[in-house]
Amino acid sequence: MRLRNVKDAKNILKNSSYYIDEPEALKTHWGEEFENSNPIKLEIGMGKGDFIIGMAKLHPEWNFIGVEKYESVLVRGVQKLELEDLPNVRVICVDAKEISKYFSREVEEVYLNFSDPWPKKRHHKRRLTYEDFLKEYDKIFKDRAHIEMKTDNDSLFEGTLVYLNNYGYVFDEVILDLWSSEKENVKTEYEVKFSELGFKIKYIDAHKDL
Repeated sequence: MRLRNVKDAKNILKNSSYYIDEPEALKTHWGEEFENSNPIKLEIGMGKGDFIIGMAKLHPEWNFIGVEKYESVLVRGVQKLELEDLPNVRVICVDAKEISKYFSREVEEVYLNFSDPWPKKRHHKRRLTYEDFLKEYDKIFKDRAHIEMKTDNDSLFEGTLVYLNNYGYVFDEVILDLWSSEKENVKTEYEVKFSELGFKIKYIDAHKDL
């Protein structure tokens, strides 16, 4: 998918109180940024921000950090955030494969919502639930590893079940049709679009002792 460049995206981000320009400086000090010791939840691949905004409203007792690789995507989420007053949200523009550069034993949970499925087998190592990424996440989790994932893609869903199982995760919940369940669910823009087209939303909640 080709990304559309957003004019002046870098300056828009830097002028936002939600955006952290040098996140590496906050490694092991994120509690000081939020001025509290509340649990930190990471959404890797926050897209346009619907999920993180909705979760932050529902759970003011948690701190949320949105992670996005591309400025032109992140800026759309920041523009939505600027319409809100959410002191428990920050966003950073970094690559998930290097996430341990910015966190160390500080994160309670990682959300992976509609990550790129990388359908070709030769690209599976790029999936955010592949073993290489799981090893990287181990370095940032506080007490135990905890991942929640949503996807409309069957191959990514099935592959993730295998990756997590082989890496020692325990499945707390696996749902094949999230919208037909009674699970609390903050929807993303992508999720609504594809669910209305008839795609079932799959959900995984899993943890691993460190």
